[in-house]
This record gives sequence, C-alpha cells and structure tokens, in this order.
Amino acid sequence: MTDSIFLDASFWVAYRDEDQVNHAAAKRVLANLFRQRLRFTTTFAVLCEIQATFSRKNRIRAQILEDLWNNPLVKIERISHQDESAAIEILRANSDKSYSLCDTLSFVVMRRLNMSRALTFDRHFRQFGEFEIIPGNIFP
Repeated sequence: MTDSIFLDASFWVAYRDEDQVNHAAAKRVLANLFRQRLRFTTTFAVLCEIQATFSRKNRIRAQILEDLWNNPLVKIERISHQDESAAIEILRANSDKSYSLCDTLSFVVMRRLNMSRALTFDRHFRQFGEFEIIPGNIFP
C-alpha cells in the first residue's frame, strides 16, 4: 500500500481545528498530499477518536463525518480480532510507554497493510519507531 498514508486522529484534529498549534502545518501538508493524489487509510477507532474530540462542536463534528465517511480518498480499514489481540500485546510489552489503545491498533493495522508512512502529530508514532512521520519536522 505504498500509495496510501495512514491518517491519525491528531493530524485531522489539527487540520479541522483552527485553534490547534499545528493547524497551519496540517493545511499545508494536506494541500501538498492532495496535489500528489495520494489516498489515506485509517480505522473506525481513529474516526471515533476524532469525532469524540469535536463532540461538543456541532459544525466541526458534522464536517468530520463528511470528510472521512464514504470519502473515496479515505479507506476505513476494518480491525480484526487478531489486530485487537496484537494491539493489547503491544500495550503489555510497552508498559513504560503512554500509547493509547487506539495508537496500538493503528500500529498493528499499519504493520498488517505494510504501510510505512503516518500522517500524525502524535509523538507516540515516532516513539514506536517503525514508521515515517509526515510531517517529519515537528518533533524535537
């Protein structure tokens, strides 16, 4: 799946919320990726995380569903029982880290799909160490 980038909640939250510190960067990066005609893959768990962030902001909450649900540029990858088990194992093996269950599900899905790039502002993806982070210059 080299023509697809994993879409993390932290990126889409920054893109849709003008008050986020990374809002301008998210808009720039997304415009560039659209010009490249790239596609995005995410999970329903990530969609839930994004929607929960905006649950009290009606306009943005409605926009999120328009952005991601039934969008031909976004594939919402199903999570299997094996993915769930593998995500729990990552949490258990990395108890010194503050990964969320949604993070580890994302890592597992990316591994399963052989995805190498993640569109994220979440430090946990960099900390996990297996993926190229886009935008890459945001972490110290």
